[in-house]
Amino acid sequence: MRALVYNGPRQVVVKNMPDAKIERATDVLVRITSTNICGSDLHMYEGRTSMQPGRILGHENLGEVIEIGGAVDRVKVGDRVCLPFNIGCGFCENCEKGLSGFCLTCNPGNAGAAYGFADMGPYAGGQAELLRVPYGDYNCLVLPRGAEEKENDYVMLADIFPTGYHATELAQVQPGDNVVIYGAGPVGLMAAYSSMIRGAALVMVVDTHKDRLALAEKIGAVAIDDTEGGGIERVMELTGGKGADKGCECVGYQCCNMHREEVPNLTMNNLVATVKATGRIGVVGVFVPEDPNADNKLEKRGQMAFDFGQFWFKGQKIGTGQANVKAYNRFLSRLIEKDKVKPSWIVSHELPLEQAPEAYQKFDERRKGWTKVVLKPGK
Repeated sequence: MRALVYNGPRQVVVKNMPDAKIERATDVLVRITSTNICGSDLHMYEGRTSMQPGRILGHENLGEVIEIGGAVDRVKVGDRVCLPFNIGCGFCENCEKGLSGFCLTCNPGNAGAAYGFADMGPYAGGQAELLRVPYGDYNCLVLPRGAEEKENDYVMLADIFPTGYHATELAQVQPGDNVVIYGAGPVGLMAAYSSMIRGAALVMVVDTHKDRLALAEKIGAVAIDDTEGGGIERVMELTGGKGADKGCECVGYQCCNMHREEVPNLTMNNLVATVKATGRIGVVGVFVPEDPNADNKLEKRGQMAFDFGQFWFKGQKIGTGQANVKAYNRFLSRLIEKDKVKPSWIVSHELPLEQAPEAYQKFDERRKGWTKVVLKPGK
């Protein structure tokens, strides 16, 4: 099969790899028809993780079931399925609680497994023609008839849409809330979209990329350009000096200041400043336990200079962690099916798998207009 393989920092190549296959009776084999490039893929692409050369990337996947293991009961050959990026077993303590992003069995010694991701188990990614899905009955979201007509919407259920929604769940966004979101990338845009779904009265999106801020404005959010560093003042002005009721961090540890310098604590401390006393903050941007290529000692250990005193004094609350996709993907799928939402509005490019290396390069460079890339294996 053709697959996108990580060879080292900023070195990815599409090449022939051994076909994915059924390995256990609970497996499902999927022919991938859509697979997204995610912002978190760029951490690995840039060499900022422990990703091993030779592995296949890709954790946002959708396709058609072409083979099932002998113990698979619910999923059938021919089903179109979207795969949550987190791989769960379905029977461990965390999976039983709905915390499939922190499965205790799929990545022994760690909580959580994923396709094609550093430190998340040995599983191959889906930026390929075929993908093995462990525990297929649990991990496959079977899509309704006619799903191929909305495939670019449904593939967003693998990660980006549930992750944006998860940010609002962690922040406990409620009808009538004022919400500030740091980051106008795909996750931030989906958090803004989700805030509106949940009935927020005012949604503010803070970033320095004008093309992405323009997308936020198209869905009715207030775009705040922080290029000159006046974002905090603008949020406070729009909220009458009180600060937002809720805030979402959708950037992560590689966030940059107005000079394009990495400042890992920037968005977190800005949220402490712009969320009101007793407000809540949801953090879904990726922060890692260690970053060997960081510039200072704190960052190398995955630590930051956090304004904890101000956070404590304001009585704020914070929720963190990757999205438990299965907690959200089914009801979000129904919204897509009934034309209540259309998350594919963030897609900027639809490309064949063979163009993935070029797409990674341009997406990593934050080229103007490169918001969300959907790869189409087999085309």
